[in-house]
Amino acid sequence: MIQVDFLVVGLTGGIGSGKSAAAARFRHHGVNVVDADQAARVVVEPGRPALDAIAAHFGREVILPQGGLDRAALRKLVFDNPAERRWLEQLTHPLIRKEIISSLEISFETHSAPYAILESPLLLETDQSELVQRICVVDIPEEVQLTRASARDTSSIDQIRKIMDAQMPRVERCARADDILDNSGPLESLHAQVDALHQQYLQQAVPPQ
Repeated sequence: MIQVDFLVVGLTGGIGSGKSAAAARFRHHGVNVVDADQAARVVVEPGRPALDAIAAHFGREVILPQGGLDRAALRKLVFDNPAERRWLEQLTHPLIRKEIISSLEISFETHSAPYAILESPLLLETDQSELVQRICVVDIPEEVQLTRASARDTSSIDQIRKIMDAQMPRVERCARADDILDNSGPLESLHAQVDALHQQYLQQAVPPQ
């Protein structure tokens, strides 16, 4: 856990659950959100050692003509092969964690809000959970999750199911949560829940006098 005098809340949920919508509402309140997906993109940028390792392992077919990573091609390869997914995770997860820690430290140096959000789809599947003091899960029924994810992404239903299978089961995820945001209703309902949690986190982030 990062030894700072500020609260770090981990925001997670399955694919299509609405993490981004919840994170956007926290940003609306002036809270800095560190995005683990953005950290994952940074560590495989052209010129980074991880991209060279990925190209050497999977071949040039996962590299775009412009030199960047073809994330869709790589996703298909690793979700069709659990061993390849483990290889990729062993390469990238330590690098992503390091990037997250750096972003959190910068957040507390440059932002006025007394707490920060770590938005991560794999918060509970990795040691990223060690970086937070509270866990907030965005939750929706799995059939709604599948419908929303397929409408949003270009991935097939089968591909989305594989991604869901690779993530922590819904029941276990909710059992690990300190706070749950029910996103099965309209956006206004999610916003109201985030607004209430924001006030709660402000109180929890203030150190005792």
